[in-house]
Amino acid sequence: MKILSVFGTRPEAVKMAPIVRLLKQTAGIESRVCVTAQHRQMLDQVLKLFEITPDYDLNLMRDDQGLAQLSAAIFTSLDPVFTDFKPDWVLAQGDTTTVAITSMLAYYHRIKFGHVEAGLRTHDKWQPFPEEINRRIAGVTADMHFAPTDWSKQNLLREGIGEELIRVTGNTVIDALQFVSKQDEPAEITQLVTSKLANRRLILVTAHRRENFGQPLEDVCRALAELAKRGDVEIVYPVHLNPNVQEPVNRLLKGVERITLLPPLDYLPLVHLMKHASLILTDSGGIQEEAPAFGIPTLVLRDVTERPEGVSAGTLKLVGTETSHIVKEAKRLLDDPSAYAEMAQAANPYGDGHAAEKIIQALL
Repeated sequence: MKILSVFGTRPEAVKMAPIVRLLKQTAGIESRVCVTAQHRQMLDQVLKLFEITPDYDLNLMRDDQGLAQLSAAIFTSLDPVFTDFKPDWVLAQGDTTTVAITSMLAYYHRIKFGHVEAGLRTHDKWQPFPEEINRRIAGVTADMHFAPTDWSKQNLLREGIGEELIRVTGNTVIDALQFVSKQDEPAEITQLVTSKLANRRLILVTAHRRENFGQPLEDVCRALAELAKRGDVEIVYPVHLNPNVQEPVNRLLKGVERITLLPPLDYLPLVHLMKHASLILTDSGGIQEEAPAFGIPTLVLRDVTERPEGVSAGTLKLVGTETSHIVKEAKRLLDDPSAYAEMAQAANPYGDGHAAEKIIQALL
């Protein structure tokens, strides 16, 4: 069986890595990897961490590249890869532009497409943008849907997908997290923790979503500045390189006492920094799944989430981007031990670390 795995961003690479590594070890499978490099630098450090060497590297990242230009580039650059390798299955993960275009190309070539992390929905096509539509496109074209949870499976069933085409596998991010958290802690994290966190609790922040650009992100920054007035916390914010994130974050938070702004962190140090956190504020998708594995209460800086399992389980809470609401909810967790314990001790709904095995078994 010939299987081509396609991904382009760091989150995709993290979640596909356990599958790619296991495919290489599985008898009866010829596995190849194609990266679009939709994100170049952030992708490369994950490839190195998981010891993955792509067979095809399309190298498509360009400065200020729009979604239309990126989509066109993936279509024209990935098409010859399908023609060259002639896979039996193409696998892609999640909801990026790479996933949507890959799924359509597989359909054009009449090649079976397996969608990893299938069935996530907000049912609002503008939140998150463009991910909600990307994953719906992948859902329409997929021949096998690897749903991380039963909630995701129910979404697919409601859309008319046959139950025989759906496998509930857990999320491969837990497989990846178990692998990475066993690696030695990078010296940069040990040094940061030693110098900044004496008698303080770490609040880790990641905020970079398109729908939060502008006023919403500025409101988040004002909430962080307010929280930093407390003497018992240190806020650490690895800041995305996008100018729409860099400008407001640096303007509003640079030089603020008890706020440390960092360049984007590689995945290994990010995971180890996460392990030290008392509280996480994020608008990211993956961290909503990773934080529960470490028992860290997480406030989601969004109005809706495609990962409501974490909200239902009590590991996540949606707080939006309004300044006073973020401050109120963060202070509640920092000041009320019982409220904190309730979130910290909630069960992780995202799997047991064996998702890659279940996916490959289903393909076989």
